[in-house]
Amino acid sequence: MAWVLVVVAGLFEVAMALCLKQSKGFTEPLPALGFLGSAAISFGLLNLALRKLEVGTAYAVWVGIGAVGTAALGMLLMGDRVTPLKLGALALIVVGVIGLNLAGSTH
Repeated sequence: MAWVLVVVAGLFEVAMALCLKQSKGFTEPLPALGFLGSAAISFGLLNLALRKLEVGTAYAVWVGIGAVGTAALGMLLMGDRVTPLKLGALALIVVGVIGLNLAGSTH
């Protein structure tokens, strides 16, 4: 259950970053509220998951989901450039997060 919380928290981290971009420096109210709500949910779920999981591994998974998800959606939806180097770097993040998870993740 704790890993489900981390994954959902990571997805809210993606929403948080996308809303931040859309808020245009907090000048657009709805995306700014989306940012604040997503941030609160993301951090809250991560906090709950940390009751059962090692902080380093859980945080790495959370950040990895956020980084890879945000970069991917930025490329797919927001016109961010797609390059082989970016795709390779994202693959390395995924491999690193999987490696940390395999190294041990519960108390």
